Amino acid sequence: MDPTFLPATALSDLVRRRKLGALELLDHYIARVERLDGRINAVVVRDFERARTRARALDSQADKSAPLFGVPMTVKESFDVAGLPSTRGHEELKSRLAGMSTIAVRRLEAAGAVIVGKTNVPVDLADWQSYNPVYGTTSNPWNVDHTPGGSSGGSAAALAAGLTALEIGSDIGGSIRVPAHFCGVFGHKPTHALVPNYGDPALSSAAGTDIAVSGPMARSASDLAVALDVLAGPDPDESGLTLTLPAPRFTGLKDLRVAVWAEQPGQATDAETVVALHALADGLEREGVTISRTARPPFDPTEAYNLYLRLLDAAWSIRVPDDVIAKRRKLCATLPDSANSADDIMLRTVGIEHRAWLALNERRCQWRRAWTAFFRDWDVLLCPALGCAALPHRQDGNTWERRITIEGQEIAYNDLLFWPGLTAGYHLPGTVAPMGFTKAGLPLGVQIAGPIHGDRTTIAVAALLEQAWMGFRPPPGW
Repeated sequence: MDPTFLPATALSDLVRRRKLGALELLDHYIARVERLDGRINAVVVRDFERARTRARALDSQADKSAPLFGVPMTVKESFDVAGLPSTRGHEELKSRLAGMSTIAVRRLEAAGAVIVGKTNVPVDLADWQSYNPVYGTTSNPWNVDHTPGGSSGGSAAALAAGLTALEIGSDIGGSIRVPAHFCGVFGHKPTHALVPNYGDPALSSAAGTDIAVSGPMARSASDLAVALDVLAGPDPDESGLTLTLPAPRFTGLKDLRVAVWAEQPGQATDAETVVALHALADGLEREGVTISRTARPPFDPTEAYNLYLRLLDAAWSIRVPDDVIAKRRKLCATLPDSANSADDIMLRTVGIEHRAWLALNERRCQWRRAWTAFFRDWDVLLCPALGCAALPHRQDGNTWERRITIEGQEIAYNDLLFWPGLTAGYHLPGTVAPMGFTKAGLPLGVQIAGPIHGDRTTIAVAALLEQAWMGFRPPPGW
């Protein structure tokens, strides 16, 4: 039996029932990394000997009941793992080793997972490409001339290529959802603040970042569900609270109420994505699902998107040096009134005063409540994860300087933020599941958005789609 592409839950069951040893399973994935990763450069930090020591300990352990017992997994390079660097693509940070692991990593290990290494990211986690001067470029196993996405690009590529059994990524502008879509795997962006991500205080922020979340990536919806159960819940150092996420309101496809938002005027989305999403909706309708292609929350989508962009720029401004802020302010003063790309809107937010940010946040909370009301009538919203399939490699200049063409229309590279931001800006959970393929053979994923703390609902819908429509398929040659 070849365990390579089995779900992590199935692998754990094999180890638990002693059909496979934890070390035997680990060595299987290590051998694949050593033999195949040169083609895509996904697993860029390797911790094989410590992983083997842990796997041996698990094999000798009597209690094998942990939910991820013996599962070999990698984590996104930005997560702190004790004894390993967290460079986020900066060469000067390669010699700084974490003294303690991020709480999410500690929870995964407590659940029986074996951390094998780390996967590649773009510099500062700020691109849908995954390349940096420390570890180089990661490619998409479906077509190595294309990116696997970012910023959790190495995570998705390693999963799709069968180099790891489970992953954890982070997302503020699609960084879990876009790589899952580009590589044909499953990814879950949790409700904001559901998964704590406090790491080594010498290396990582104690405050966290608005909009940003951490969440699981996998080859099956069942793996997402188990991993989320492991990861979710308050930081025990700061709270005595416990968490109980609500169960889905439906039991099967015929109980499901689905809104479909396949395209939006003024926001470029390629025809293959739109056609695939409508085909999925048609298929669900044939299965008895209640479908609406017109239901929308009661606000202007462009205004909601622009609000997300302004909140996004404010959220990551803490990372930006003072001299760069000063340069951006000067550049903002030269912007014509007609400039309205995503980058222009973010530029106009530079150095925003706290009082102005509070006004933005108030509007965000009003529209978040509008989303809540919308999801009383609809279990989930299906929409694109991004406006196109996996992009070719792009390493020319800054992201705000790049242009791409979709359906004959040239747009700014960062104008693709519409579909990730429409839901993330309002702290909604979103699960990406495989939906289809382009004529060129690149994967397409569907974004399944739900209400605040409706994480079990969006993952449950992904599981229904996995059974009724499409699950993970390994790329050819892997």
